[in-house]
Amino acid sequence: MITAFSHDIQDKDNKRCLAFLLLFSFLLFFTGMIFTAALTQSAKTMLLSHDETIASSLLSQGVSKQIVATALTEKNPTAEGADLLLKAGLSTNLKTEFLPLLSQFQNRARTLMLLSSFLLSLLLLTAACLFLHRRERLYERACTVMENYRQGDYSKHLPQTYEGGIYRMFSSIDSLATMLQAQKETAQNSKEFLKNMISNISHQLKTPLAALSLYQEIMESEPHQPAVIEEFANKTGLALKRMEDLLLALLKISRLDTGSIIFEKENCRLPELVSHALGDLSARAAREKKQLIVEGHSGTMLTCDPTWTAEALTNLVKNALDHTQADGSIRITWDASPAAVRIHVADDGDGIAPEDIPHIFKRFYRSQKSQDTQGAGLGLSLAKSIIEGQNGVLSVHSIPHTETTFTLLFPV
Repeated sequence: MITAFSHDIQDKDNKRCLAFLLLFSFLLFFTGMIFTAALTQSAKTMLLSHDETIASSLLSQGVSKQIVATALTEKNPTAEGADLLLKAGLSTNLKTEFLPLLSQFQNRARTLMLLSSFLLSLLLLTAACLFLHRRERLYERACTVMENYRQGDYSKHLPQTYEGGIYRMFSSIDSLATMLQAQKETAQNSKEFLKNMISNISHQLKTPLAALSLYQEIMESEPHQPAVIEEFANKTGLALKRMEDLLLALLKISRLDTGSIIFEKENCRLPELVSHALGDLSARAAREKKQLIVEGHSGTMLTCDPTWTAEALTNLVKNALDHTQADGSIRITWDASPAAVRIHVADDGDGIAPEDIPHIFKRFYRSQKSQDTQGAGLGLSLAKSIIEGQNGVLSVHSIPHTETTFTLLFPV
């Protein structure tokens, strides 16, 4: 309770309200003191006037001054005196209007009390109205901003310039609005990404589907030509393999984007990881008369997800084979330091043009010089997503017509 109270008084308006109440309490106390002093002075005046009247009456009847003075200063009443006043009709049951001085005192006290109560009540009511008016303006402003939030406009924010419970609530609402804005932008980006993805998939599938349709027509038109059937059957297989690779790459990328893949990191030996990544690529390199060279310390260890990291390395080596001429070489090397482990995939192929460097990791990106090579332009994008998903960095350095080196960096 104490903590909540200390938070509440941090509110600017609550501070002002508390200060006013303290001031009002002091003013009430001060007014009461003045009211008491005024009544005391009025009572004193009334008593002196009453004593003066009695003294004048007694003196006019020949009573000596000494006796009158003694009677006025006497402090102990007697039974005879009380009996005399009772016979004269002066008792506590006598109505106030029959006592002129007391009636005058009562009227004066009532007037002072009503006047001071009216002024203090007016002051309190004015302060309360001012406080409620300020609060109402604050609530109206907050309602306007929240209505904008509801309509998707996040350009304005709730007031948070002061401390206090209501401003903490505004801060929480603003944080919620920021989250909603981020979710809305994410949903919009996802929608745009899905739209582009579908467009790219349609574009990528259009060519192999058209080729498959053509191959089928050729094989149907040449049923008695085994050589033709075999040639276009092989081409059909390649087209189907390209479609399969495209769909598998898209599936992997979508899983990475949605966060449904959890990288299971473990300590693994780099030579075994590289050997697993090369897999059947050694046969392809031999078939295309290209050399795969693997160099590095055999005891180097790397903490990563071996399956997905091998997938990234495979895509990088495939990309190097695609852009390296016959009799060329692809070199896979690695080195380690106390801070990081680096894996390099270098080739002496065509290189990458400087204008293509900023775009090569984009999905479906194909440079003008690589339009005739196989692939859908997803391998490098997938490799980058895998490496960055494990807090690594994938970078590239290239000299056109000379060499290209991709570097995977894994912090230790």
